[in-house]
Amino acid sequence: MISISALAGIAAVALGLVLTPGPNMIYLVSRSVTQGRWAGLISLAGVATGFLVYLLAAAAGIAAIFAMVPAVYVAVKLAGAGYLLWLAWKTVRPGGGQIFAPGALPVDPPRRLFSMGLVTNLLNPKIAILYVSVLPQLVDPARGDVGTQSLLLGAIQIVIALSVNAMIVLTAGSAATFLGRRPTWMRVQRYLTGTVLVGLAIRIAGDRSPAVAA
Repeated sequence: MISISALAGIAAVALGLVLTPGPNMIYLVSRSVTQGRWAGLISLAGVATGFLVYLLAAAAGIAAIFAMVPAVYVAVKLAGAGYLLWLAWKTVRPGGGQIFAPGALPVDPPRRLFSMGLVTNLLNPKIAILYVSVLPQLVDPARGDVGTQSLLLGAIQIVIALSVNAMIVLTAGSAATFLGRRPTWMRVQRYLTGTVLVGLAIRIAGDRSPAVAA
C-alpha cells in the first residue's frame, strides 16, 4: 500500500530526528544516568505512548484541522521553537546542565517516570511537526486508504525511534562515564547540543510551510 520511496523517506526522517539532540533524548539520558537503565526504559514506554497519540491523531486527520486553522499551527510551531531555545540556554549557560552529566534528580516512581516520558514527547516540537506536516506528504491517496497509510508510516517511524532510543538508554551510563573522564569532550558535547537545539529552533520558527492535509 505504501511505496518504497515513502518507506525510505519516513525511515530517513525518523533516523535523523532520533539522532538529533532534543527533549526526548535529554530526558531519557538524564533518567538513565541518574536512576538506572530500568528507569530509562520505563520513561521510554511513556515516550512510546506519546508517539501512539500523535499517530492516532494523524490518522484521524489532525493535519486537516491545522490546515483549516493556520494560526493554531503557527502557534504550535512557535511554542515548540521557544521550548527548544529554553533547552539550549539551559545547556550552554554558565554552570548549565549537560546531557550526559545531569544534576541530581529525585528518584521518581514508575508511574511518574512513565507520565514524564509521555508529556516530554507530547511537547516535543520535532515530533509534532513530523506528524502534522511531514508524514502527510508521504501519503498517496491513489495507493489506498489514507488512514491506513498514515498508520503504517507512523509505525515505521515509531519502531526506528524506539530502537535507537532504547540503545541510547542502555548505553547512557557508559557514555557518561567515558565523557566524565574527558572534560574537554564533555564541553564539546555541551556546546554541540546547544548549537543543534538553537538551529532546530530557528528552522522551526522560520518555517513558513503550511500543515499538509493528506
